[in-house]
Amino acid sequence: MKQAELKKVLKPLIKQCIKEVIFEEGVLSGIIMEVTRGLGASTLTESKQANTQQQIQEAQQVKEQAYIQAEKQRKQQISNTKTQMLDAIGQDSYNGVNLFEGTRPLNGGGNKTPGSTPLGDVDPADAGVDISNIFGSMTQNWSQLIK
Repeated sequence: MKQAELKKVLKPLIKQCIKEVIFEEGVLSGIIMEVTRGLGASTLTESKQANTQQQIQEAQQVKEQAYIQAEKQRKQQISNTKTQMLDAIGQDSYNGVNLFEGTRPLNGGGNKTPGSTPLGDVDPADAGVDISNIFGSMTQNWSQLIK
């Protein structure tokens, strides 16, 4: 007997057996009872408390304080590094002149990474080039030049 013929014979028999078990022996009513018990049970619901304005302000103050603290730690670390560098060079070198006086650390350390911005390593405090008088006296007669 081939597989297709066996399938053709067995499929209706199995179908009939399942129908008898579900309907005649009460299995279906048991399934329905279990489902209705599950639906009748108390369900858990999650509710989120809305953030009040005061909570938002407190969170913002905490963030600001953390930023200020991190900035203080960074400045302290820079100061310690400068002191260690001067100690390594020796206080007597350069006639006691502080080589690091008035210096600031680099923004990115001069490292170029792929995808970085073209001005990523330029100091934000740098004024740049003054282009206010780039055309010289032509800006005064601009309306005459456009005609």
